[in-house]
Amino acid sequence: MRFQIFLALATWVSVQAHADEKLAVLQAGIQTYTNVTVTEVTATDVFFTYPGGMGNVKIKQLSPELQKHFNYNVQKAGAAEAKQAENKAKYQEQAQPAPAIPAPGTAAAAVWGLDLPTALNQARSDHKLVLLDFTGSDWCPWCIKFDQEVLSTPKFAAYAGRKLELVKVDFPHRVQLPDVLRRDNEALAKQFNVGGFPTYVLLDAAGKELGRQTGYAEGGPDAFIAELDQFGGR
Repeated sequence: MRFQIFLALATWVSVQAHADEKLAVLQAGIQTYTNVTVTEVTATDVFFTYPGGMGNVKIKQLSPELQKHFNYNVQKAGAAEAKQAENKAKYQEQAQPAPAIPAPGTAAAAVWGLDLPTALNQARSDHKLVLLDFTGSDWCPWCIKFDQEVLSTPKFAAYAGRKLELVKVDFPHRVQLPDVLRRDNEALAKQFNVGGFPTYVLLDAAGKELGRQTGYAEGGPDAFIAELDQFGGR
């Protein structure tokens, strides 16, 4: 018991030691942030504010010097990531019922991920774009309507399978998000200056915004697909 208390105190001291720390540049993989103010450090992530809003990066993506600076521990980070993945999986299962088996000759339902860095990595590998769906999935009527009329259709699923990695950035009322996912979603909403739901943001594989649709739009999947193609220059 004393050892557990000691570890908790040590973790708290580590987090507090970096709170409000300022960094002129923070490089994580291909992403570069400037004028960063650290707000929190966990076993896996550095959370911060910068002129573009709020953000977070995985410590394992930082340079060896910064990993050491933020007391990165591979074993602790691995255990924390496993727990985060478990919590996200439970949320996804709770919030999104298993899709029905498609009829022969029709496309399977579109598959939505929850993690932008993973989607960007996959998009780079598969030469795709990334679509962010900022939604209140269980309370926003226009989100639900657009999901039924567009995002849940076989036509959109087939299109997404060829051209998109999908990320749902959800702000539900009746389902409790895991803490890490909630913070990630809040940071993304600030980063992309999202003020209402639904908002659909199309990114290239480097994370650059190509275009967005704010709110519900009529026209079904054909109109939305045409809009995404226009954003992507196709």
